[in-house]
Amino acid sequence: MNASVQHPADSAAPHGNSRRLPRWLRIVLPAALILVWFVAGSIGGPYFGKVGEVSSNDQTTYLPASADATQVQQLRGEFSDSDAIPAVLVFASTSDSALTEAQQDAVAQAVDNLASIDGVEAGTSPLIGSDDGRALEVFVPIASTADVGDTVVAVSAALREASPEGVNSYVTGPAGFSADLIEAFSGIDGLLLIVAIAAVFVILIVVYRSLLLPVAVLATSVFALTVALLTVWWLAKAQVLLLSGQTQGILFILVIGAATDYSLLYVSRYREALREHRDRGQATRVALRGSIEPILASGGTVIAGLLCLLLSDLKSNSTLGPVAAIGIAFAMLAALTLLPAILFAFGRAAFWPRRPAYEPEVVAAEHGVHTTGWWAGVGRFVRRAHRPIWAVTTLVLLAAAFGLTQLQAQGVAQSDLVLGASEARDGQQALGEHFAAGSGSPMLVIVDENQLQQAADVLLDNPGIDAVTVVSADSSAGSAPVTADGITAYGPPGTPTPTPTVVDGRVLLQGTLTDAPDSDAAAQTVREVRQTYADNGMDALVGGVTATAVDTNDASVHDRNLIIPVVLVVILIILMLLLRSVLAPVLLVATTVLSFAAALGVSAWVFNGVFHFAGADPAVPLFGFVFLVALGIDYNIFLATRVREESIAHGTREGVIRGLAVTGGVITSAGLVLAATFAALSVIPILFLAQIAFIVAFGVLLDTFVVRALLVPALFYDLGRVVWWPSRLARGSTQQSNTAGGRHA
Repeated sequence: MNASVQHPADSAAPHGNSRRLPRWLRIVLPAALILVWFVAGSIGGPYFGKVGEVSSNDQTTYLPASADATQVQQLRGEFSDSDAIPAVLVFASTSDSALTEAQQDAVAQAVDNLASIDGVEAGTSPLIGSDDGRALEVFVPIASTADVGDTVVAVSAALREASPEGVNSYVTGPAGFSADLIEAFSGIDGLLLIVAIAAVFVILIVVYRSLLLPVAVLATSVFALTVALLTVWWLAKAQVLLLSGQTQGILFILVIGAATDYSLLYVSRYREALREHRDRGQATRVALRGSIEPILASGGTVIAGLLCLLLSDLKSNSTLGPVAAIGIAFAMLAALTLLPAILFAFGRAAFWPRRPAYEPEVVAAEHGVHTTGWWAGVGRFVRRAHRPIWAVTTLVLLAAAFGLTQLQAQGVAQSDLVLGASEARDGQQALGEHFAAGSGSPMLVIVDENQLQQAADVLLDNPGIDAVTVVSADSSAGSAPVTADGITAYGPPGTPTPTPTVVDGRVLLQGTLTDAPDSDAAAQTVREVRQTYADNGMDALVGGVTATAVDTNDASVHDRNLIIPVVLVVILIILMLLLRSVLAPVLLVATTVLSFAAALGVSAWVFNGVFHFAGADPAVPLFGFVFLVALGIDYNIFLATRVREESIAHGTREGVIRGLAVTGGVITSAGLVLAATFAALSVIPILFLAQIAFIVAFGVLLDTFVVRALLVPALFYDLGRVVWWPSRLARGSTQQSNTAGGRHA
């Protein structure tokens, strides 16, 4: 930017200076800004508890409309009057002996009593015994309009109380796993925010050694989040955006972290300005002039990177882009309006007990750069050993990046999505020990009526399918078995064969999987069945829980391969425009990618060797990349713009040392805050969020303390002015300091 540097004499200008605002406006404007934010915050505050009204964690709602699983889910309701969610109840003997008749009678009575629980619909299946006689299963429909989590908890509690001695009961299946997710996300409105805010508050206390200033910064972040959530809520209500618990958690963390980072930059400028200017109004104007360009540039770059997610096939990814972009926009707005207004109101008192002194002579003697302190020492170290520094750090990062070969991001079983204890997971295991593990979550096939038997034969011939039924309104069970000989009936010999339900000339087949529906084996069965139908020229749609997971993983891989290169190109172009150079942006993006690869490599080793995670969702590398690269570019902008400014006045090598000394403290503080906020995601016991928390938190720290503090400055210092190629600065056409422009970062 081109604002001239203020000289000490400027601060002594008389109060009648034509550049000063009228006294009444200097009072009314900050007060009005604070009032507007407080009113908006008071309106948005209650919406923290209402997010569940407009959010959904159903995977099929986030798949592309063209996906088989999506089409099956949309058509499935036409074959039945009920859209209930099935709960699979499993009763297993705790011993090696078969269940006694008394135990079976007690289980039957317990199941009958479930009808009195709110949310349990009529149509509970008969008890089904296992071949070994040691277990029973029953299917209980849970109303889709009910609170699935509460209903499952009530059913589980009732069964534990009524189950006979020697019998363990479990609630699993789609309803059980849905209840697990609901319980896992239940802390997102309270616990997550409390942990994130507490972590940031502690860091700010340590950084500023002040009480009022951290409160002002946190208030800025919280109000930014509140207004962002209010906006997103109404957009979700109008079905403009899709919102999930996962997106909500990321929004909370992203806004708190970004707003605090931008606030740290403004506070740094304001503190500098107070040392040069006695009047706090003048200091506020100088701080805003010095902050607005880097904040808008960095925030705009983050938004551009996030909006690349709109290219995603998965709506869970494509909607995260605009949701997060809205959050970043309000983070910038709050840091440039609310925080300056609050700090203007308090003046130097905001920094109590370490108020910045008015000392223009000292500032002039320092030439804008501290010559003592940690970052001045780092600058001297870079000056002495720049080549060994960038060579060693590059080798270390490359070594860490080899861990990428250990990353298992092919998807995880539904039973592994929730960390910690899970009754649904235990029930799925018990189900697999005594029954076909896919009971309750069948493969669904919609096919033309005249191809019913041919489609059923494909299923029956696959070893991954245990049994096949067709939906039939004529059957008391709602479906009828299909064998190689055709449709049969449940019941004694002579029972009339039911007619399949036909909708628009199509029927719905259900194939019970022999493997757990969230297993790799079940996924392979889905792929084999689809391929067989395609080879036979059959127009069949394959859906269900397993098919949904398969389609989701395939879409995630597509998104990862498409969006990562696009994000890199977009950020590279923005940096080229901002720095008016080609080589410097290429180096900055290359170091950021290397930092990301190292962070992901270390994360892979930690996930496998320390936490023993079962794997990772294919979207984990994509999300980690977008957040690390898009947010890491903030620090690139803070550092590189200041280095370029100092290079114009003092030459590139001296500019690197001066830029590092000035921005080191801000970047370090911002990195610690961002790492702490993302680490807070780990309090939500969801595998995806825990992995994102570690990758981004570790990656930000690596970027802050290694890449931005050592690698980039050492590399720029070694290359010298050629780093600005092809601009005039690379040819040595430097200007004097009076044309250097305002300070960045």
